[in-house]
Amino acid sequence: MKFSHGMTRLLASAAFVALASSGALADKSLTIGLTSDAVHMDPQAGEELSSNIMYYHIYDALVRRDADLRFGPGLAESWELADDTTWVFKLREGVTFHDGDEFKASDVIFTLERLKASLMANLAANIESFRAIDERTVEIKTFRPYAALPNDLAAILILSEDHVKKVGDSLDQQPMGTGPYKLVEWVKEDRIVLEAFDGYHLGEATVENVTFRPITNPATRTAALLTGEVDIVQDLAVRDVQRVKDTDGFEVVTRPSLLNLVLALDVREKSPTIEGDNPMTDRRVREAMARAIDVPTISRVIMNGLSTPSAQYVPESHVGYLEGADFHQMYPYDVERAKELMAEAGVADGFTLTLDATNNRYVNDAQIAQALASMLAKINVKLVLNLMPKSNFFGYIRVPSDKSSFIMSGWDVPSGDAGSMYGVMFYSRGKKEGYGQVNRGSYSNPDVDALIDKADSTPRVEERDAHLQAVTKILLEDIPMIPVHYEQDIYAARDGVAFTPRTDKFLWAYEMDVKD
Repeated sequence: MKFSHGMTRLLASAAFVALASSGALADKSLTIGLTSDAVHMDPQAGEELSSNIMYYHIYDALVRRDADLRFGPGLAESWELADDTTWVFKLREGVTFHDGDEFKASDVIFTLERLKASLMANLAANIESFRAIDERTVEIKTFRPYAALPNDLAAILILSEDHVKKVGDSLDQQPMGTGPYKLVEWVKEDRIVLEAFDGYHLGEATVENVTFRPITNPATRTAALLTGEVDIVQDLAVRDVQRVKDTDGFEVVTRPSLLNLVLALDVREKSPTIEGDNPMTDRRVREAMARAIDVPTISRVIMNGLSTPSAQYVPESHVGYLEGADFHQMYPYDVERAKELMAEAGVADGFTLTLDATNNRYVNDAQIAQALASMLAKINVKLVLNLMPKSNFFGYIRVPSDKSSFIMSGWDVPSGDAGSMYGVMFYSRGKKEGYGQVNRGSYSNPDVDALIDKADSTPRVEERDAHLQAVTKILLEDIPMIPVHYEQDIYAARDGVAFTPRTDKFLWAYEMDVKD
């Protein structure tokens, strides 16, 4: 079966148009203000937004994901199913790495081998084997029929075998790929400087020089924009939106975010920050906590209306979304009912636990954590706030954790498929290689595991969707995690900067222009 662009919500039309012209002007430059510095430049060392933004400037994947989550040819120009579990990818000719070396099938094989042994092995969890048929053809076999493989491959960025073997553990400091930009300089916590790669296979970028400035303080980020230090800022503070709108020469641009702010509840019998038995093993306590959180007030008061309550764990556009189900309609804000549930569970007097959260990663994250403490106190759940910068946070909460009982974090699913989230966040830990690695609450439900296995064992998208919807229904009933809201992605730019925000929030200079 040839690669089908008709796969519902998974693959887009065959026409995948390059977004930049080959006639770049060398004097065009941009400075972009980010909320934080990248953590890594090695795409197999970890995931977080600032690092991801850098990855997609420097590297390419076999499958390209566009700004609206449509999937099409990347380093692979085409692919087809040889049988239910065997995919054959034809690679583009004439692609070179930044050092001039030719991109070959052996680089894909090296990348997958290294990925399987890395912290990001979950990206290849459904891949059983792979081999190079020739220099332009790669065969990938899955353990079972698996419809979402091309989408998964959009998150696997291809490395140069020769370069990685040459630099070894220094890849983080010396990244090199086939992407539209090359790293010029990385001064930690100050700047990342990129320049366009003039040998890029889709044509040189229009913007030749790009500098990313990590500016963690929202007020400082706004000031940097208005004084001309930067041309674009990510995550404009909600309190500054009107101020920027009212200033001549600047524009505020928003779009609904994929990032779902969620609260993971530990369901182990003994939880690290709770004295005695863990009350959150009782579903009634989890429901009480959900009902005690006033999401509309968080949106109105803290987010200035620039957030959308999360109906489920993934957006409506995604495979696995359950039509008509809404978490916050199932468990509306109701403190009295929450108190009744606590009493029914035998914990009317409440308990104390620690909330781990960032103070510089999500929009108004510290203020949201403080609001949660105030709201949950009304049902005698006392939160001790453990707030930290994101540079410390993701290592601190890494699974398996002997430190965390309650975690506030964000999760987005740019693959357009709930399975990529469910398999790592809700599958029983330690039961199946490549699954459950980010199961922060130690949730385990055999029915969920079985349904995810079924979803990952069919080549038909419709069947996969049905299985994942069944998982969604169980999760909404079990409440292993409380979805709070989707942020609004808020950007501001000076006049003359042409860009359209991406659904995945990756600021990609290759899609931008400067028109002074």
